[in-house]
Amino acid sequence: MTASPHDPALVEALRARAARDRRVRHDMSRIDLAEIVGDLIDDERRILTDAARADLIEAVVDEALGLGPLEALLRDPRITEVMVCGPSRIFVEREGRIAASAARFHDDAHVLHVIDRILAPLGRRVDEASPMVDARLPDGSRVNVVIPPLALDGPALTIRRFSGEPLTGDDLVRLGTIDAGMLDLLRSAVRARRNVLVTGGTGSGKTTTLAALAAFVPAHERLVTIEDAAELRIPLPHVVRLESRPASLEGAGAVPIRALVRNALRMRPDRIVVGEVRGGEALDMLTAMTTGHEGSLSTLHASSPADAIRRVQTLALMGDLDLPYRAVADQVASAIDVVVHQARLADGRRRVVEIAAVAAATTEGPALTALVRWDGRGGGPGRFAWEPAAAAWREDAVRDASSGR
Repeated sequence: MTASPHDPALVEALRARAARDRRVRHDMSRIDLAEIVGDLIDDERRILTDAARADLIEAVVDEALGLGPLEALLRDPRITEVMVCGPSRIFVEREGRIAASAARFHDDAHVLHVIDRILAPLGRRVDEASPMVDARLPDGSRVNVVIPPLALDGPALTIRRFSGEPLTGDDLVRLGTIDAGMLDLLRSAVRARRNVLVTGGTGSGKTTTLAALAAFVPAHERLVTIEDAAELRIPLPHVVRLESRPASLEGAGAVPIRALVRNALRMRPDRIVVGEVRGGEALDMLTAMTTGHEGSLSTLHASSPADAIRRVQTLALMGDLDLPYRAVADQVASAIDVVVHQARLADGRRRVVEIAAVAAATTEGPALTALVRWDGRGGGPGRFAWEPAAAAWREDAVRDASSGR
């Protein structure tokens, strides 16, 4: 059902009346509350069609028991992201495209009330002293909140949802993210213990691709995953999931990604999977990749494979060892074997637009050799173009995978 177009003030008035009704109990079900709300609407003798009456009842029940105008949006399985930009502007991403929603909040206080409902069960809070929060819902959805004075046009709420089942490599082929040949190449790379960096912009599908690749790890190996907000769902039996922790309201107790990466090295992992490298932990990740934890995987925000390599070097230099640039460049070239770069196209589809192998560092830094590129020129449907170097690289990966390197 689509979001209710009813006036938020009317919905709130009916909710308040229902709250005062003596028939309402603390543990009342949606069905029983809907019956009471229907009686209240009938008492006001409002002239409504059956569909409009049902929508209004649902909106009131959602307000009383759920997340108000967001409930109908979150019930739609096609919606993958909900973006609230103040009380009167709500947008959704449906099948890769962003569109405005008819849903509305009554005012800023109404938005903040719903935000409190989301965060309270998680033990988190947001206020003027701490106006930003990033959290994870029990179903794995990721929530980001920014409120005034940082958000100038009213509270900003973003909910990123994930499908019920993680996508597999075959699903990525079916969706056109990669083709069958690329799937074979990447499967061989993972099983040959190549270190893989998945890159791209926000919303390009990096985490989904990372999880699909991690599923190719042999079942007897031990994986330790490290994330800011746990999103990865890897269907393997021996996975240890770690999640960073922000500081408390008193400013204490923070556990950053870097501390978890360092601790993971003491947990006897066969491979380490870092949900996203974004700081000094890059140096620790590179060290892990070159000291017995080959076959590790991570994601990184970048606009191209070359930009990704430069950014990894910059992040590693942010570490506390004060290493010279050349030493870091050599370590990046030694640690990262292949970069899988993904993008969200204009039509909303996610696609791997380049796979590049990383070679030894030159005077200008690590060298990249393209293996596969997406060719969307000419106005046609586009195609994956394989480069000459791909054949030899794939043969090496297949050989190492079969020999159990």
